Amino acid sequence: MKKVFILSLFLSLFFLTGCGKYDEKSIVKDLNKKINQITGYHIEGIMQIYNAEDAYTYDVESSYENNNYRVSLTNQMNNHEQIILRNSDGVYVLTPSLNKSFKFQSNWPENNSQVYLLQSLLTDINKDKKIKLEEKNNKYILKTKINYSNNKKLVNQKIYLDKKLNFEKVEVFDESGNKQIKMIFNSIDTKATFNNKYFSTSENMKTVDINSDDENTVDKKKTDNDEITDENEDSENEEDSENVNNKNTSDEDNSNNNLNQNNDNEDKSNNYSNMETSLLDETVYPMYLPSGTYLSTEESVSKEDGERIILTFAGETPFILVEETVSKSDEVEVIPVYGEPTILMDTIGALSDSSVNFISNGIEYYIASEDMSMQQILEVAESISSVPIMK
Repeated sequence: MKKVFILSLFLSLFFLTGCGKYDEKSIVKDLNKKINQITGYHIEGIMQIYNAEDAYTYDVESSYENNNYRVSLTNQMNNHEQIILRNSDGVYVLTPSLNKSFKFQSNWPENNSQVYLLQSLLTDINKDKKIKLEEKNNKYILKTKINYSNNKKLVNQKIYLDKKLNFEKVEVFDESGNKQIKMIFNSIDTKATFNNKYFSTSENMKTVDINSDDENTVDKKKTDNDEITDENEDSENEEDSENVNNKNTSDEDNSNNNLNQNNDNEDKSNNYSNMETSLLDETVYPMYLPSGTYLSTEESVSKEDGERIILTFAGETPFILVEETVSKSDEVEVIPVYGEPTILMDTIGALSDSSVNFISNGIEYYIASEDMSMQQILEVAESISSVPIMK
């Protein structure tokens, strides 16, 4: 009887002090086991990108199956959608509203950290041998290094997990500790399946919404773990929690919410379509220039469907900036580009070692320099996409 009592006491103390607790090593092990067994998933969430006092908010849907990826990013400000797609044919950035498809020679998403892909987050976790774990308010917080090779100012991230190791939120910080990116996971379906059309380039370029409840949609098999809430202690996290709770409704409620949102954004979408075919009335000047660099010449060239402006910058770090109007193509246009798909505040661009190309507010921009670093090219581009048209 005494032995039974001692054994019971030992087990009680064990469960009170040890069972259910994670250290860095065990949480990494269990996360690998959890994610590596997933054959397909569908994520819905909200991503915010910060630039000084500006913030750009995207509705995010990311899907994975059999080495195929589809990430839909819809800018909440103008309801403009772009899709990053990887399938057996290659890597694409699709802009259906312009009937344009940009094809990359890229290994995306393996070569950079991605806050909206589970495999990428797991890679960051596994690569950091000095990962830090914090348990706070019934949640686990992992702090890891990150690999944004196209944006070196981003250095680490915090990954928020619930007690079942479901991802709730990711925050990305620069070297000064300023938050640059925040991704909130509203739902994660780890049993999602897709038909062949879902990752098809041609199908994604069609105006029909492949996410509607028809035969082309995700076969969602919701589980209790798929609905995620965020209940952190500070006011910012309370705001996150409110966003998450608003999203974590039934499928019927989500459909109604999406319908209402589409109605609310109809005018914005129409306005964006008008901008796509408008003339370039005024020059857009970058708000950032490398030290010792200045505008040397400005040339305007007429096109059949608009105008092209060529800005030449001279000095210590010379570069060229080309701006031109862009309109919707009559047929689907596939454009080969060099570089990596990169989010530039309000759009997705192609960033390489010596150039960047992107479309923002109906204007296509091209920046090239043999003297600027990739980071400088990125900063010039971001200073363009974050300012209004002005002289």
